[in-house]
Amino acid sequence: METVIDTSNQRIDGREADELRPIKVTRHFIKNAQGSVLIEVGDTKVICTAMVEEKVPPFLKGQKKGWVTAEYEMIPGSTNTRKSRDRNRGKIDGRTMEIQRLIGRSLRSVIDQTMLGERTIWIDCDVIQADGGTRTAAITGSFLALHDALSALIEAGKIKAMPITNFVAATSVGIYQGEAIVDLCYEEDSNAEVDMNMVMTESGEIIEIQGTGEERPFKKEELQKMLELGEASIKKIIAFQKDTLQD
Repeated sequence: METVIDTSNQRIDGREADELRPIKVTRHFIKNAQGSVLIEVGDTKVICTAMVEEKVPPFLKGQKKGWVTAEYEMIPGSTNTRKSRDRNRGKIDGRTMEIQRLIGRSLRSVIDQTMLGERTIWIDCDVIQADGGTRTAAITGSFLALHDALSALIEAGKIKAMPITNFVAATSVGIYQGEAIVDLCYEEDSNAEVDMNMVMTESGEIIEIQGTGEERPFKKEELQKMLELGEASIKKIIAFQKDTLQD
């Protein structure tokens, strides 16, 4: 008797609905930065660096606390068609601004800024290859780069203890072909009925949820399923971060 396998709900790359793409991190990727990683999530690749500047923005001067801020950009060859650099357009586009603010907020939420002293940690995220989930990969990788930069400050005697109060990571979830799935690749993301990004701490606290009904409204039951998928996946990613830092 011939065996027939039902592939109607199979994902593009053969993953299960709750299965993350393979994650790979190369630490100390850029020698000049106090912290740097190359993070690869499937075919998405992002270089994340963390560099220390011994001053704070004017609005923080004299307050005896530091600042963490981020910049994000996709290089021209990161997508199928060349992406023009922001500087050639004379301004940062709305998507870029939204993402870099998200990265900065996500990292500041797990830092005790009073322990930094009056210095700024600059996080730079450069997408060198995009296949969906660039902002979530940038957050996950930036946390590792930030951790390494702060460790360097401790070793140099510039701060007394680690200012990180919690681990943080991010992933995407969505509804694709009627099914809730996690960590969408570009083809899934561009055809998803519902698209959502989640940023959470190790203790399960939500930093940000960005969810949109791209093709249709979505039900509360679908939202709950996506939240459950996202939380379980972020726990796996944070476990990976911890293993990476131990190595």
